[in-house]
Amino acid sequence: MVKTASSPSSSPVTITVSSGGKGGGGGIRGMSLTSPVRRTSLSNNPNSPLTVSRNRVSSGGRYCSMSQDSVEEVNSEFVTYTVHIPPTPDHQSIISESQTSLPEEPTKNPKPERSFVSGTIFTGGFNSVTRGHVIEYSMERPETSKSGNVCGMKGCDEQAIYRKSRVPCECGFKICKDCYLDCVGGGGGHCPGCKEPYANVSDDEEEGSEAEDKALPLPSMAEFKPDKRLSLVKSFKSPNDFDHTRWLYETKGTYGYGNAVWPKDGYGFGSGANGFEHPPDFGERCRRPLTRKVGISAAILSPYRLLMVIRLVALGFFLTWRIRHPNHEAMWLWGMSTTCELWFAFSWLLDQLPKLCPVNRITDLSVLKERFESPNLRNPKGRSDLPGIDVFVSTADPEKEPPLVTANTILSILAVDYPVEKIACYLSDDGGSLLTFEALAETASFARIWVPFCQKHGIEPRNPEAYFGQKRDFLKNKVRLDFVRERRRVKREYDEFKVRINSLPDSIRRRSDAYNAHEELRAKKKQAEMGCNLSEQIKIPKATWMSDGSHWSGTWPSGEVDHSRGDHAGIIQAMLAPPNAEPVYGGEADGENLIDTTEVDTRLPMLVYVSREKRPGYDHNKKAGAMNALVRTSAIMSNGPFILNLDCDHYINNSLALREGMCFMLDRGGDRICYVQFPQRFEGIDPNDRYANHNTVFFDVSMRAFDGLQGPMYVGTGCIFRRTALYGFSPPRATEHHGWFGRRKIKLFLRKPKAPKEDDDDRAMPINGDNNDDDDADIESLLLPKRFGNSTSLAASIPVAEYQGRLLQDLQGKGNQGRPAGSLAVPREPLDAATVAEAISVVSCFYEDRTEWGKRIGWIYGSVTEDVVTGYCMHNRGWRSVYCVTKRDAFRGTAPINLTDRLHQVLRWATGSVEIFFSRNNALFASRRMKFLQRVAYFNVGMYPFTSMFLLVYCFLPAMSLFTGQFIVQSLSVTFLIFLLAITLTLCMLALLEIKWSGINLHEWWRNEQFWLIGGTSAHPAAVLQGLLKVIAGVDISFTLTSKSATPEDGDDEFADLYVVKWSFLMIPPITIMMVNMIAIAVGVARTMYSPFPQWSKLLGGVFFSLWVLCHLYPFAKGLMGRRGKVPTIVFVWSGLLSIIISLLWVYISPPSGMQDYMKFQFP
Repeated sequence: MVKTASSPSSSPVTITVSSGGKGGGGGIRGMSLTSPVRRTSLSNNPNSPLTVSRNRVSSGGRYCSMSQDSVEEVNSEFVTYTVHIPPTPDHQSIISESQTSLPEEPTKNPKPERSFVSGTIFTGGFNSVTRGHVIEYSMERPETSKSGNVCGMKGCDEQAIYRKSRVPCECGFKICKDCYLDCVGGGGGHCPGCKEPYANVSDDEEEGSEAEDKALPLPSMAEFKPDKRLSLVKSFKSPNDFDHTRWLYETKGTYGYGNAVWPKDGYGFGSGANGFEHPPDFGERCRRPLTRKVGISAAILSPYRLLMVIRLVALGFFLTWRIRHPNHEAMWLWGMSTTCELWFAFSWLLDQLPKLCPVNRITDLSVLKERFESPNLRNPKGRSDLPGIDVFVSTADPEKEPPLVTANTILSILAVDYPVEKIACYLSDDGGSLLTFEALAETASFARIWVPFCQKHGIEPRNPEAYFGQKRDFLKNKVRLDFVRERRRVKREYDEFKVRINSLPDSIRRRSDAYNAHEELRAKKKQAEMGCNLSEQIKIPKATWMSDGSHWSGTWPSGEVDHSRGDHAGIIQAMLAPPNAEPVYGGEADGENLIDTTEVDTRLPMLVYVSREKRPGYDHNKKAGAMNALVRTSAIMSNGPFILNLDCDHYINNSLALREGMCFMLDRGGDRICYVQFPQRFEGIDPNDRYANHNTVFFDVSMRAFDGLQGPMYVGTGCIFRRTALYGFSPPRATEHHGWFGRRKIKLFLRKPKAPKEDDDDRAMPINGDNNDDDDADIESLLLPKRFGNSTSLAASIPVAEYQGRLLQDLQGKGNQGRPAGSLAVPREPLDAATVAEAISVVSCFYEDRTEWGKRIGWIYGSVTEDVVTGYCMHNRGWRSVYCVTKRDAFRGTAPINLTDRLHQVLRWATGSVEIFFSRNNALFASRRMKFLQRVAYFNVGMYPFTSMFLLVYCFLPAMSLFTGQFIVQSLSVTFLIFLLAITLTLCMLALLEIKWSGINLHEWWRNEQFWLIGGTSAHPAAVLQGLLKVIAGVDISFTLTSKSATPEDGDDEFADLYVVKWSFLMIPPITIMMVNMIAIAVGVARTMYSPFPQWSKLLGGVFFSLWVLCHLYPFAKGLMGRRGKVPTIVFVWSGLLSIIISLLWVYISPPSGMQDYMKFQFP
């Protein structure tokens, strides 16, 4: 039942929510807060993306309905409650149609007005009522007034004039030129503000007119050499006639904008040939590309490919020679070494083949702005025609992922250089923590200061912690006089913000203790009133309380029922409501406003807190499940056609990064791109990069090479997705590769109005406006609940997102569908309570049951590396991806610099690769739409952990050779040395050329080689073992969340975590390898020196390979030493025992010559 007052300014609206109401007449039911039944959309906009039909149906389950008629019967199972909605500026969306008519002109709003939706927490889920809890607050409606440089006359919004750096009147009343002339002419020369006459009206006006009529200096036309396309016609007028051309030339200095002389800068001064340039070709405006592919220089790429062929031939000859020349004195040593070398050659080939076609790409942001943000016939006001982007940030544990780190990431997103009305930010809190919730509320408050400051002064980076902590001159390129003052104020405000965030845990704990103590006193008082035995203890749950005195619906530290990590309701809170369509300018700096925002748009993007429902007995699928919940929530609330996902510790370092990514999506052929992947860049890494945390060989070498194939892999963060690609649809066009190595290509067009019946993997996207058969449309509508769930709002948003993500019509080829220019320059539909309640239903724990979420739609389940699998499935359908490397790093994050944390991170990645290898996502089963070399790249992803088994054996072979006095070959012949030299030299030359075309340095390449062996002897073997246990025995794999390092305080060591030694079983194999090889070198040298017939060649061969192993393990050994050389005793005990056992066992199995028989090992 909805009771509304007759006036918006009257008493607060009361919404009584009950369950099982039978009221409501006809076939149309009332509004429902959970939408399990049909409800009427509150939106009055017929063009709304979500307003498809009169009624909307959502998921089933327990619910309560809000009927327009009175409720006659109330089920006793649910308790009736009342939601009080305070009178707020955007409250009109619930009770009237005024909100749908958005203002068309810029306004001033010095105090941002809070909305009903952004002041209400919506909770609900399985077997629970969806509730809207309004946070108590008091706020008076501020008086709207004009500010900035806008004329103060009623009904006028023109730019105010300034004469001699001040307004015309001393009272400060701002007025535009037209209104000023009206006041001077018809108003008696009096100021409309103070009613006093203007001073020096005639003098000022005469000076202004003289300044306007003064002729401007012109370049000499005698020196001007016209182009062939330019024409200069001599005037035939007599000297006494008025020469209009000369008058134009002397007064304005230009002919205007025509095809004769085109001024380049202002009036044509100081640029080009005497200030003029060739006129632009207007016909090419829409054809200019947004992106360009820049190939690697042939002087580098051709020798690189030639060296690959030479090394492959050398490997073939070497392995053939090794097989044909066995070592008969040590067949076991020869057999193991040859097997390992064969596998290493195969692994190198898999890694090297996808690097045949590396490319670079560049974007042109000026063309993007000209095409999508310039006035035209369809968009006369020049509103942004760019598509919307929904930004996802995921976090799970505030203890391992500090809220301050997450807050800085959110602030960098809110301040990004993209149309504010086209951005929506969603934070997924998979832990349901009140700490994260209140930290996000503090972040939304501080964003009202930080975002205008960034926009006004062009701040980079727009992460306050990174900006204030950078060690460079912050005054560089700053020209505004108020910058230093405002920066000092914002810095002080940010320091207070950090203190508030850091004090939140204690604040929440003290508040909860106080409320719990109060509840205990109330319970004892009630017990005494009822006459019960006071000695009996009353069990009061240790609840977590919000600041307004209500229970937090998420997790409690006490872990009570319905409030534990795996058992809590779903929560959605719009911290910042969607902004208006027109700019809102702030006011001058005063006691309330820290900075002057009279010329700055103070609007903020929509910010939403989401915590999906969790219940026992349901598999929530970790991060992939949280991402899919955000996909469904955002589809209902904002429905941006593109999605950017970031980890909580990866902030936007380049405010133009989103525009650079959209250049690829919106350029010709961009409708085939499923995602744009940005490289991961890290900060807080030790200068030597001891454990190859930057991983530049992968991000700058391998990923650039994949970009020349079908596209880079998805690496889990810093990626812009096309929403329809996440929905599991096929691209509009694809290419099938047949024959050997996919040389025969067949092009497919998958989106035609009348297409043949498609397979399940060829699911085409339904296109708006297509005249498909009614039977096909009915079948498609019946299949939607099976695929996407039973939310009709979600199903209705799919074609809208597809339409908004299309290319412009003039960029589409013949027969392809596009959208007209200016179609996205319309205001967004306002957010209402019913829409948020609909979003609550799609984050329930049971929504994905019997659907294709996680199988084909969204992030794919079944692997701890869901990112690689998700990208693979898109490439397998024929989509392409693009690698976007910006001049300034697009995103920056943190990486674990501690040895143990780094090894566990690599263990998780390698385990996911093993899972992929034993699943249906193995590249061996890829479709024909995936290129051959792309298939090789994905196959290598699943194969590389198995190299560790051969690497472990090969690292022990030098020690075995030194112990026995044998070698992998019969003797160090010239042929063996030549082959070895050729293989080594070609490898080094390939590395140098990779360094040349990728831009990395030799130090980074060597660190990567070192950690390849460290990970290959520690984490990768454990990953293979865990993967086999999961496949064979069904043992589930669980990993702990990687801890995100917080920003160090002043005086603390930034790299203190680097020297911390944490014991892990992964350390045992590398330590054993080091100790065995060192003992073997000592044994081999001693044996050779005291032998009557020393074999120096075999000693040199064994020592050389042992030193090769030890050099690669040097960073690992240095990490074990810690800061002061302290190593856990257990590390030495285990490694020493294993080394002694292996050494003694080898001596007994193969004793040195001359030993007596009773010392030999014999089986009984």
